[in-house]
Amino acid sequence: MTPKQFAAARAPGWAELEQLVARGEGGGDEKVPYDGARLASLYRRCCEDLALAQARAYPVQMVQQLESLTQRAHRLVYRRQGVEFAQLRRLALIEFPQAVRAHARYVAMATALFAVPLVLAAWASWRDPGFVLHLLEAARLQEFDAMYGPGEHGIGHRRDADTDWAMFGFYILNNIGVGFQCFAAGLFAGVGSAFYLLFNGLFAGALGGWVVGRGHGTNFFSFVVTHSAFEITAIVLAGAAGLRIGHAWVAPGQRTRLDALKAHSREAVVVIYGVVWMLLVAAAIEAFWSSARWVEPEVKYGVGAACWALVLLYLARQGRPLQGGWDAR
Repeated sequence: MTPKQFAAARAPGWAELEQLVARGEGGGDEKVPYDGARLASLYRRCCEDLALAQARAYPVQMVQQLESLTQRAHRLVYRRQGVEFAQLRRLALIEFPQAVRAHARYVAMATALFAVPLVLAAWASWRDPGFVLHLLEAARLQEFDAMYGPGEHGIGHRRDADTDWAMFGFYILNNIGVGFQCFAAGLFAGVGSAFYLLFNGLFAGALGGWVVGRGHGTNFFSFVVTHSAFEITAIVLAGAAGLRIGHAWVAPGQRTRLDALKAHSREAVVVIYGVVWMLLVAAAIEAFWSSARWVEPEVKYGVGAACWALVLLYLARQGRPLQGGWDAR
């Protein structure tokens, strides 16, 4: 579809949204009823049009027009006080999964940067236990051996943590730190995000292969299978957002680098909001469920499979507009 065809097909919706926004801002005919639900519906569709226009490198004037329109509509949709819960609900059910799909090619790149070294390192460490020593010291390996071994401590618990709540705090700090590294390092032309994705994939794969080689496969996999659906996905998404920031710096297009960074950051920050939420969920599961020895491994495998399916389905399908063009349903 050419830019002219795209604009011709979407122009009626943009024009109607412009009228509703002007009315809401006090510049339109006050006698005409103000339809907030219609405004929200058109706003969501315009956000998708903006993402398409950016992905297809349509003329910068069109992109800037849609950016301005969506920003004005956004202020109207969220200007009411006391709607924090509604905003969070909208972020979780619509904006976050839509933003992830808008970053699809960056998500694919981040997934490859994390998954390929993970698989290769796991295979290398399983075949040659000495390989893991390139990444971890022997003292750290002894700690992990105790964490996933058949000892009296809960699976995955550090020796200096007495309670699940202590581990919950530790996991929050650790998870948020890793996610922040993968995202913020994107400012270095995306190279930093790529490095942290590669490093975390290597670390996780090498450690996993070594633990399995030690005969602790059941404890290890039953521990990681559930919370990894949220944790690994969040780390990959944080890296994807960082790669997009880096791409804006390297290839700003017709904008200045600063303008490109601002525009891409506004869109990437929605992904980061969702990433933080997923990392908090992962920390809670890891502390209170994954480490529970009273739960049979088979049960954890089943719950873990369900969590992976739900996360992937949520990101792939949640927040898609109903069919029927610009009609509010």
